[in-house]
Amino acid sequence: MTEIHVLDPATGAVVGTVPDGDARAATDAVDAAHAAFDTWRATPARRRSELLRRTYELMLRDADRLTALICAENGKSEADARSEVTYAADFFRWYAEEAVRPGGDYGPSPAGGTRSLVTYRPVGVAALVTPWNFPAAMATRKIAPALAAGCTVVLKPAAETPLTALAVADLLVEAGVPDGVVNLVTTSDPGDVVSTWLADPRVRKISFTGSTGIGRLLLRQAAGRVINASMELGGNAPFVVTADADLEAAVAGAMVAKFRGGGQACTAANRFYVHADVVEEFTARLGAAVEALTVGPASTGAAIGPLISRTAVDTVTALVDRAVLQGARIAHRAELPADPVAAKGAFYPPTVLADVPPDADILVEEIFGPVAPIVAWTDEAAMLRAVNASEMGLAAYVFAGDLGHALRLGEAIEAGMVGINRGLVSDPAAPFGGMKQSGLGREGGRAGLQEFCETQYLSVDWRES
Repeated sequence: MTEIHVLDPATGAVVGTVPDGDARAATDAVDAAHAAFDTWRATPARRRSELLRRTYELMLRDADRLTALICAENGKSEADARSEVTYAADFFRWYAEEAVRPGGDYGPSPAGGTRSLVTYRPVGVAALVTPWNFPAAMATRKIAPALAAGCTVVLKPAAETPLTALAVADLLVEAGVPDGVVNLVTTSDPGDVVSTWLADPRVRKISFTGSTGIGRLLLRQAAGRVINASMELGGNAPFVVTADADLEAAVAGAMVAKFRGGGQACTAANRFYVHADVVEEFTARLGAAVEALTVGPASTGAAIGPLISRTAVDTVTALVDRAVLQGARIAHRAELPADPVAAKGAFYPPTVLADVPPDADILVEEIFGPVAPIVAWTDEAAMLRAVNASEMGLAAYVFAGDLGHALRLGEAIEAGMVGINRGLVSDPAAPFGGMKQSGLGREGGRAGLQEFCETQYLSVDWRES
């Protein structure tokens, strides 16, 4: 079998190799998952809970090693990588607690004569497909609820960042999860592997995180066999600032919502709508914070690492260049590293764009980089129409001084998640997912467990003696 060379996007150096799996490897993974399913689903929920809790503890034990892996293959700063490890581990803790509360219902039929028994059962072998931007958290956010529900899984991590997922899989084995319950296939040909899974009658679930375009393709394939599908797709998150907002809090929230992970998150703030009364001050404050950011490899302690590849840099560069041609101006920028080794990496300077026209292309496309385009607004109704004009509806952020106003704005925005006066919406205990073209279903919270369950209703004859 050929190998995939995993590269450090900060330097271009090879940091590891993994097998380059094909359709045969995909089928072998399903063989193992299918063979393990009956035993795993019959494993008492308390035992599954204990194994998930133990995996959580092992992730915290190995936090330094996992942080270093994420920095090496993904490039994000050490602080961002360490935060991801903690967040990723929390999915095992949350679903360890949820595993023993499967739910259900029981009661008399309104017509009389029967009792209705409603229960939940694991959907079966689940195919999981994760992206490169959160190599630990995207894996645990799917694996943990699947295992808690009693499913076995086959996982395809991104070819750019497979090392972290493999490390998490090793910790599951160390925790005592039986062979065949979790199976990984690393590949440079995801289409071949995932198509093989979707065509296999033993696979009953697909959970995908990635672009909307690929999500549409997978949904078409899943429809052929009517496979249970969860899709967490692209985003175009608006960040709304009202005239009475606390600007210090708004800037702090913007720094998290926009620049965490270098802006390479589907929940990243993608377009900033700032009231005209405060847009100048907000831009100056945000610009000062951005100019103070250090950029470079994680090993230097920099706040912002590289983008995932030089191709990503070219894409962001083209978006910004086009925005400038359309009337925007580069108001503030951080400096790129001067080190000649770092200069070979996929770095892009964190940037604030001012005077962005409301019809600029950069407001329509997902940037996936450290660029904050700012649009001034005065008419709230017009601003909301612009916010909701996007076909995406994953996340949004609202900063307003009056909480009631903030809540009304949040409810008016077509997004599955809205941060009110905060720049972070992700929480293992809350349902993560979007509206419109941003996906189907939810991950995290109680809803995340139900995504891996089938509902079964039993009608029981009940006659008086």
